[in-house]
Amino acid sequence: MSEQTSPERRRRVRAEARRSVSAILDAAIRVLGERPQASMEEIAAAAGLSRQTVYAHFPSRDALVAAVFQRMTDDAIAAMDAADLDEGPAPAALLRLLDAGWRTIQRFPMLQVDTGSADPDLHGPVVDRLLRLIERGQRSGEFDAQASPGWLIAATIALGHAAGAEAAAGRMSADDAAAALRASILRVYGARPPTR
Repeated sequence: MSEQTSPERRRRVRAEARRSVSAILDAAIRVLGERPQASMEEIAAAAGLSRQTVYAHFPSRDALVAAVFQRMTDDAIAAMDAADLDEGPAPAALLRLLDAGWRTIQRFPMLQVDTGSADPDLHGPVVDRLLRLIERGQRSGEFDAQASPGWLIAATIALGHAAGAEAAAGRMSADDAAAALRASILRVYGARPPTR
C-alpha cells in the first residue's frame, strides 16, 4: 500500500477537510451576520482559506448559506433538548425553551439579519418541540386550552423575532428584550409566571 492511499493519510485528509468546513462555517456565520450580502471571497478570507477551498466544500453561495442555517438549527435543537422540555411545569419549560432560543439568537445574529434565506423545513424540529410543549401545557390546564397550537407557535416565532430585532436595533437592551419576550409569551399562552 502506497503512502498516498494509506489509511492514515486518508484519516488526515478527512480531519483537515472537517477543520476547513468548520472554519468556513464559523467565518460565514460571523461575516454574514455582519454583512448579509458578503461574497464567498470575503468568507474565505475571514476563514483564512482560499476561495477554491471554500468552493471545494460548498459549490455555491446558496449551498454555504444552507449549511450555515443547518448548523444554527442543529445548535438551537441541542439547546432546546438540553432544556428538558418534558420536565416540570409547562410554563417553566416554556421559559427554558425561550431562554435557549434567545441564547441561540444572541450567538447567531444572522438569524435576525437574514431569516429569509433559511429553508422553511429547518423550522420543523423546533416547531415539533414547541408543539409538544404546548399540547402538554394545554392538557394540564397550564396553558389556554382554547388557543390554537398553530397560533401559539406563530405568535412565539413572531414575538421572538420582534424581540431580537428590537435588541439588534438598539431600541432595547438584550436583557430587556428577553424579559419582554418572556412576559409577552406567558400572556399569549394564558400562563401564570412560574414561582421560583
